[in-house]
Amino acid sequence: MSALTGDETRPEASRFRRLHLMPRSLAARTSLLLIVGLGIVQAAGLAIHAIDHVAISDRMALREAETRVGAIYRTVAESPAAVRPQITSNIRTPFGFTVELSNKPDSHAHGVPLLALEPMLGRLPPDRPDLHPPGGPGMMPDNGGPMRPPFEGPHPPGGPFDPEDGPPFMHLGHPNWPLATFSALPGSAWPRRIEISAYGASRQRSVSLLLPDEPRWVIVHFRLPASSLFGSATFIIAFCLMTVCGGALIVWGANRLIAPVGTLARAAEALGRNVDAPPLPEDGPAEIRRAALAFNTMASRIRRFVTDRTLMLTAIGHDLRTPITRLKLRAEFIDDDELRDKFLADLDEMEAMVAATLAFGRDSASREPVSAIDLTALLQTILDESVESRPEDAERVSFTAPEQAVTIRAQSFALKRALANLILNALKYGGSAHVTLAAPKRSRNGENTVRVLIEDDGPGLPEADLERMFEPFVRAETSRNRETGGTGLGLSIARTIVRGQGGDVILQNRAGGGLRVVLTLIA
Repeated sequence: MSALTGDETRPEASRFRRLHLMPRSLAARTSLLLIVGLGIVQAAGLAIHAIDHVAISDRMALREAETRVGAIYRTVAESPAAVRPQITSNIRTPFGFTVELSNKPDSHAHGVPLLALEPMLGRLPPDRPDLHPPGGPGMMPDNGGPMRPPFEGPHPPGGPFDPEDGPPFMHLGHPNWPLATFSALPGSAWPRRIEISAYGASRQRSVSLLLPDEPRWVIVHFRLPASSLFGSATFIIAFCLMTVCGGALIVWGANRLIAPVGTLARAAEALGRNVDAPPLPEDGPAEIRRAALAFNTMASRIRRFVTDRTLMLTAIGHDLRTPITRLKLRAEFIDDDELRDKFLADLDEMEAMVAATLAFGRDSASREPVSAIDLTALLQTILDESVESRPEDAERVSFTAPEQAVTIRAQSFALKRALANLILNALKYGGSAHVTLAAPKRSRNGENTVRVLIEDDGPGLPEADLERMFEPFVRAETSRNRETGGTGLGLSIARTIVRGQGGDVILQNRAGGGLRVVLTLIA
């Protein structure tokens, strides 16, 4: 026996299975979108901070290295020439720094000369006549070579060199590398030439300074420390903490914004079960108040429409009973027995239709309270009553239920009427009734649902008529004809009752023949 459910027959089911990776709730999707956006913004900000931090760290490391190179050079340059080799060997240098004396500047195989400038900033100091060319201060020697014009760049901060203030700071740089800033040196200690080199793509550097009083070079080798991207672990901790707090705030805000949508959905579900459900509160932001007002107006119109339709049906049914009774009395005076019997049969059918119409109206306007119902016992009772009324079909009635009793909350009398209609239809038009009660399970919207399958062994129905059979006064052309005495309201009454309690009823043709009724109830 197949046990297809309503959701399994809908094309939307496969679409939902394909999208199982995407959150299903609007609040979750909104939160996910905002959190992803926050992550992208945070990552961009983190990258910008890291780049700036690396640049600042490199600049500070360069400035610190320049200061240390200047101190090392000053120590060697201010010492007597005879003891400079010993001073160079014994000088205590910072970690990563080495110093040597050489007759030529650093010429490492991978060295790339970045800068080779004479220490000319502003005017030359008057206490260094060796730097002045024979023709005056306008020209300068290049280590005994041809003369060349002095440095014509801008003066350093503070204006031209003033001998009373001492020589200026010497900032020796490169368009891509601001490399060296030396402390103020006395004129007698100024280097005659400075060469700065980098070793390939490494962070190794060297500064070669030609001593002022002898043709030897002070060469200082050092390695710039690798810059950390984020400075300290506390920055990463702060970044993660801000991201978590931002994500929590996004989730809270998204749920607050989406909460009215959930309230509206619950109100719509309550209205589907009970047209007299309480109205939505019309408070909150302007958009929420407008939506609540529109919903309450719609609910009021639906209640008025249902009430008017019910009153019309019951009024017509009630008013028809009197003329039908009069026609029955007059039919008794017909002498022709065959004609009289036909009149009375038609009047009996009309009376049954009127009674069904009144019942339909009563069920539509039912105000029976909701209570806990043992659905297993209720189905067993209905089947026992059906067998008692139709003992010839006792062998073609069966019932399958889970071991544990299934309890739901519903309107007991109305639900019993709906189930009795469906089971009676299966017996009358299908010749059998095989009832299967499934255990409760959780649906996509989070509700526990119970399914009842009522199957028969009849001829079934055309696919085009499966939904049309729930319309009032509609009967099938072949298997469900007027000879059976039906009025065409049994399925309409059943669906009205079940949908009024939050469930649904659908019809399906069985693969092996016969009809299957799938009834879904809220547990």
